[in-house]
Amino acid sequence: MPLPVKKMHLVLITGMSGSGKSVALRALEDLGFYCIDNLPPELLMPLIKLERTNQAGQLAIAMDVRSAASLPQVPSQLAQLKTQGMQVDCLFLDASTDTLMRRFSETRRRHPLSKSETPDHDHDQHRALAEAIDLERELLSELRGQAHVIDSSIIRPTQLQSYVKSFIDSPGDPLTLVFESFAFKRGVPNDADFVFDVRMLPNPHYEPGLRELTGCDAPVVDFLQQQADVQAMLTQIHAFLDHWLDAMARNHRSYVTVAIGCTGGQHRSVYLVEQLNALFAPRWSTLKRHREIAARQTY
Repeated sequence: MPLPVKKMHLVLITGMSGSGKSVALRALEDLGFYCIDNLPPELLMPLIKLERTNQAGQLAIAMDVRSAASLPQVPSQLAQLKTQGMQVDCLFLDASTDTLMRRFSETRRRHPLSKSETPDHDHDQHRALAEAIDLERELLSELRGQAHVIDSSIIRPTQLQSYVKSFIDSPGDPLTLVFESFAFKRGVPNDADFVFDVRMLPNPHYEPGLRELTGCDAPVVDFLQQQADVQAMLTQIHAFLDHWLDAMARNHRSYVTVAIGCTGGQHRSVYLVEQLNALFAPRWSTLKRHREIAARQTY
């Protein structure tokens, strides 16, 4: 009697060069995925066929702009695999242009889209690198639009690994909501689909006994629940998202990231992310992230 065929789980990792794809692959390897880096798209379907024969369960593949000529065929390949009943998750690693340029400068690596000849002057090298990054964004734009995006600009490798593992652990529902708190002083996350600025709300930072706490702690929660403006903001963000999520799901959106920002990313934004996650979790697959709190915990 033949053995039952396992349902394969495929995770495709792509993104900007220097954004942390190797870190993401290591996180998936820790979870038991069989990982392959820099697979040409032409080999994706033969590989899937082979791994199905081998009864493989979890497969993670990284593709990047080194396969630029054949990347346009990837979306149709993924759609075909989904129609065959495979669980397919797409993860796109991104970072700001300034961050990517700094990383290439520090490592002295050549960008894969850089021309073979080396410019004579630092200014020319800087311009050539910026042009290569801009071209890479353009070439990867379609894959980015279909993927869950993680901005690695200011997060540590341990945070990135945690984000990847949380993403994989989430249910494979048609639409996943990601709520992320952040501090405006450290920049707006590049992965956000919606950004809400809550810096005008009452700030627990100035209340005795609350400064060192976070929006997850009961005293801060109690304080913010008593603020009419905070509750009005929560109600309005909830109503906005609740109104449009069904339409986004019908439009085949798989991931929606909602970023809530305050001054320090510790109290108001964290509280609202916690509350919104609780409100939407009964109906939608949700993830929550607290960028600034997680950064402090990795020291």
